[in-house]
Amino acid sequence: MWCHSCREEYEEEDAGTCKECYEEASETEEELKREIEDLKAKVAFLRLCSPVDPSPSSPTTTDVVLHAASPAGECTSVPPIPAHRAVLMSRSPVFKAMLENEMEESRSGMIKITDVTYNVLRSFVHYLYTAEVLLDEQMACDLLILAEKYQVKHLKAFCEKFMISKINNDNAIVSFAFAHRHNAQHLLEAALSLLLDNMSTLTAREEYKELVEKDPRLVVEIFEAYLRRQVNIALKD
Repeated sequence: MWCHSCREEYEEEDAGTCKECYEEASETEEELKREIEDLKAKVAFLRLCSPVDPSPSSPTTTDVVLHAASPAGECTSVPPIPAHRAVLMSRSPVFKAMLENEMEESRSGMIKITDVTYNVLRSFVHYLYTAEVLLDEQMACDLLILAEKYQVKHLKAFCEKFMISKINNDNAIVSFAFAHRHNAQHLLEAALSLLLDNMSTLTAREEYKELVEKDPRLVVEIFEAYLRRQVNIALKD
């Protein structure tokens, strides 16, 4: 790449970059690096320490605890998960309504979420503080459900994006049904698109037979979408 003045001094077949252009590009690169480092520093500054983080810097002055369900078939209770009212209220409108008003959770400082496991709830609380979470396919499903319930939109979107990246022929039907139940529109569209691309093998799958029994309206929706696609293809031809 050449600056305007260099074009007059060098022939077109000459290779390389002039010193002036090189220095300008280097300065731009350094500026970008400084901006990136500055943004990283700001994010680190704004990041809250999670009370479920075992590090010594974890805050201890929590004023509310969350309780998850005990493992299935076990009588032992799981440890409570500490948190701050202010953080929960700022991250979730559901928590805000719960803790702001004269509800039992507000008075007792105890929030029972008995439809999730301890590990899922712990990851959920950690995300509310740090915007960080480690996902596998099961954790993504569980956290998406929890994020939808408590209206943590960015977590739901993050889990949905992860699940879309894992869609394949084997789980497309299950993903489609899951997306319907939990209003995950992008996941629904991705799963439906894959199903429509593989309609010839759809009815042979066990998941399809289960869907026919459990929720036949979704089967109708799949075939309606397939017919619309075929009509659109015919019209284009």
